[in-house]
Amino acid sequence: MSQSNVKQAVPFFWVLDIEKSINFYVEGLGFSKTKEWLVEGRIRWCWLEHGGASMMLQEFWEDAPVRRAPGSKLGEGVSIAFICNDALSLYLQFLSRGVSVAEPFVGNNMWVVGVSDPDGYNLFFESFTEVPEETQYSQWRRAK
Repeated sequence: MSQSNVKQAVPFFWVLDIEKSINFYVEGLGFSKTKEWLVEGRIRWCWLEHGGASMMLQEFWEDAPVRRAPGSKLGEGVSIAFICNDALSLYLQFLSRGVSVAEPFVGNNMWVVGVSDPDGYNLFFESFTEVPEETQYSQWRRAK
């Protein structure tokens, strides 16, 4: 049996303002920027990491030979799920960093912490739980 050549799937988001996006992911969500591509001193692409997860961002620019910003909303219909050990601790970190984050709830036997990035991409940080389906974080905290 041969070993698979595929190693990893990495979300690749095209963004309108890469500096704004990098700030959101690094300062707000705690990602680290580990690689970048510069054109005339400006970041055009970067690789971000958080624990074992990675993603890439690349900025649209007007004089691009191939990629120009589309006329529609960028992130519409795109969601990425990050499976975590403790999504609720990330929820509290995001709040402390001023990130606009939805109240966590239990769905599919997982705590779900949802945020949208500056371009409308949906990010879900999730961790398995024994808490009943559809429980809201605020309900759970009151019951503890």
